[in-house]
Amino acid sequence: MTWFAVIRERGPSWDASRGMREQERWDEHAAFMEALADDGFIVVGGPLGDGSRVLHIVAAESRREIEERFAADPWPTDMLRLASVEPWEVLLGKSSQGA
Repeated sequence: MTWFAVIRERGPSWDASRGMREQERWDEHAAFMEALADDGFIVVGGPLGDGSRVLHIVAAESRREIEERFAADPWPTDMLRLASVEPWEVLLGKSSQGA
């Protein structure tokens, strides 16, 4: 299993006049993301800076797995899209021990 740093960013359907939790289909999206975390796929995650981007640390076999799993998000890609996926090597902290 490899860890990846995944950045997702707002797409053109994001309503800038509304907060994150007030976006259409928030409840479905939040439940989907919580299930990915409960499954151990998303290790940690949350908004960056002004909230226009989100960082997820993901445990996956491949970029393809990441793309496939995020493709099932109830928020369509024009709402929140995959911006980058990079393998991440943990060098500091408890997770780096024995690596």
